[in-house]
Amino acid sequence: MEAVTQPCEQTGLRARKIDASHADLGKSQFAGPIADLGQQQRTIELTAVDKHPPIVGSALSPLTWQGEDDTRTFAERLAAHPAIADAFIALHGELGAGKTTLVRHLLRALGVQGRVKSPTYAVVEAYELAGLAAWHFDFYRFEDPREWEDAGFRDVFAGPGLKLAEWPEKAGAFLPEADLDIRIAVLGDDRRAVTLCPNTPRGAELLA
Repeated sequence: MEAVTQPCEQTGLRARKIDASHADLGKSQFAGPIADLGQQQRTIELTAVDKHPPIVGSALSPLTWQGEDDTRTFAERLAAHPAIADAFIALHGELGAGKTTLVRHLLRALGVQGRVKSPTYAVVEAYELAGLAAWHFDFYRFEDPREWEDAGFRDVFAGPGLKLAEWPEKAGAFLPEADLDIRIAVLGDDRRAVTLCPNTPRGAELLA
């Protein structure tokens, strides 16, 4: 699996049970060096990662989308999670990486009908769905991070609803911490290397 690694918080790890009847673990805890147990733990982690479906992963297990169908499937799984209702998701990647495509599939999975426009010029597009408000931001044209403050977006991010932001770095430190950072890198053709970085308990819940 090709991957692009990015620094982020290593959240979402879960303790795994080890069969006490295993021959290697039936010995006294003093029978072998501690390094042996560490090697066993690493083997268990790698085995679990290898068994993940190809479009589901985390910062510890970057993944590859083979085409738009993978993007759509990931978006549909994300949309089905209750935590999406008040999440802030930041999307990173060069022009043409597929950030808007992911947002489009996510909003459609949430019930948006018709064309989902890119907010490159308008900066934000708002959507009202049954029991859910959503905002799609694109800060690409920001020349100064203070434009985020001047635009009055603080109240939007402080309130309920789904916030999706492309080019979040253009808003600098004014932007709150995202629950989930999604980094998309072009591998060639339709393939994308994707890294998911949860920064909050809600972000970790989205990837649960």
